[in-house]
Amino acid sequence: MAQERAPLVLAAASLQESMNAAADSWANQGHTRPVISFAASSALARQVQAGGKADLFASADEEWMDVLQKDGLLADRTRGAFLGNRLVVIAPAGRGGQVTTRTLAKTLSAGPLAMADTDSVPAGKYGKAALERLGAWPMIAPHVVRAENVRAALALVERGAAPYGIVYATDAKASSRVRVVGMFPAASHPPITYPLARLKASTNPAAEGFRRFLISAQGKAIFRRFGFSTR
Repeated sequence: MAQERAPLVLAAASLQESMNAAADSWANQGHTRPVISFAASSALARQVQAGGKADLFASADEEWMDVLQKDGLLADRTRGAFLGNRLVVIAPAGRGGQVTTRTLAKTLSAGPLAMADTDSVPAGKYGKAALERLGAWPMIAPHVVRAENVRAALALVERGAAPYGIVYATDAKASSRVRVVGMFPAASHPPITYPLARLKASTNPAAEGFRRFLISAQGKAIFRRFGFSTR
């Protein structure tokens, strides 16, 4: 019998540990381990638009999945939101006081603030929306250091290149070099949802099996271990 071909998964940068764990679990069940490419959802969606070959796309927001759906690039009836997250303020471990909504503007405008790109990357867009809703964006905007994705923003804080950063709660959980010093109210930004879909151009039969595994009870349990909420 021919060996199963590995599905190629395009996944938001914030899914690194969890998606790799899911791929390992799938492989342990006798399947060929999926190949996973991590980057900002915006970069991955543009890659698909440009004709890049892949089987599945897991985005950190609905908007970039909407773009691909509008372009007719998703397989019918395979799209669904399966994860949720929270937005937090981080500081290097051992540094930084607690940040509240009352002290947010003053604290985060005192020095560089690491964020994913606020124009295109989901984590940056959620962060900007929250800061605008809380009335802090005009004061903070000149101090934002834009990173190509949320993990790059995390790395800036890990290295001490920025005293604070805005990332997902799961990113903070994945690093021992930062700590959470504040959490944004869920109502301060659009709901953080991760949709998953199979791409229309996919010709790999194994892709649908892995998609179904990710949204199964077993698959979702893996993501909950890494701090995601499931839907």
